[in-house]
This record gives sequence, structure tokens and C-alpha cells, in this order.
Amino acid sequence: MNIDWASFTPVSALAGGMIIGVAVALLVLLNGRIAGISGIVSGLLRPAAGDVAWRLAFVAGLILAPILFIAASRAPAVAIDADYPLLVIAGLLVGVGTRYGGGCTSGHGVCGISRLSPRSIVATLAFMATGFATVFVVRHVIAS
Repeated sequence: MNIDWASFTPVSALAGGMIIGVAVALLVLLNGRIAGISGIVSGLLRPAAGDVAWRLAFVAGLILAPILFIAASRAPAVAIDADYPLLVIAGLLVGVGTRYGGGCTSGHGVCGISRLSPRSIVATLAFMATGFATVFVVRHVIAS
């Protein structure tokens, strides 16, 4: 196993984590809402009266933040080693898993664990175990 030490960026990772933590805390304290992306987006697909503006603002922030980052600095190099059909299948599987798991990693992993929700702790452990197993199978079973 090789570790790419040039890509080890603890300062920016810590700053990003702090920003996410503050944003999640502000959303729950000021709006009483959990920052689960799948729940926020699904609420836009079935909108309730008076519940659309904050959801649109949240999703707009998710889209505009990387655009503003790229405008202010250099875009990072991105390499995707999969073809489009595989990416579409992967995206659909994530969507199905999100519905089946009752939320996504942001809702369960960031917000749920911080609230000590047993359901979220179990869901996050399942997400992580599935990710570990998938990486192991793809790198060590299929690739060899």
C-alpha cells in the first residue's frame, strides 16, 4: 500500500470539517432542521407551503460554493477512472441506498451522530462497512 503524502492536507480538512460543523449547527439552531442533503432535496420534489425557500437556498449554496472556490483559486485536478454508464449505475445505487437507509451520510453521519442517535450510528457504521468492503473487493478481488 502506498500513501500519497502530497495529498495529505490536514489543515484544509480540519477547516472544511469546522465549516460543515458550524453550518450544521446553525441550521439546526436557527431553523430546527437537520442538514441531510437527501431529505432537503426530496423536500423540493414534494414541496410543502413555506418550506421551499430555505431548501432552495441550501441547494444553491451547495452548487455555488465550488463555483466560487474555483473562481477564487485554481481548480483541483480531477481524474475519474470510470465510464459514464458505471457512474450512472453508482449514482442510482446511492439513491436507492439513501432511501433504504432513511437518509444519507450527511444526515446520519454528521447530524445524527452528533445528536447521539442510535439509528444514525448504526446507519453510519453500515455505510462505512459497505464502503470498506467495496474498496477491498474492487482493489483486491476484482483487480487481481
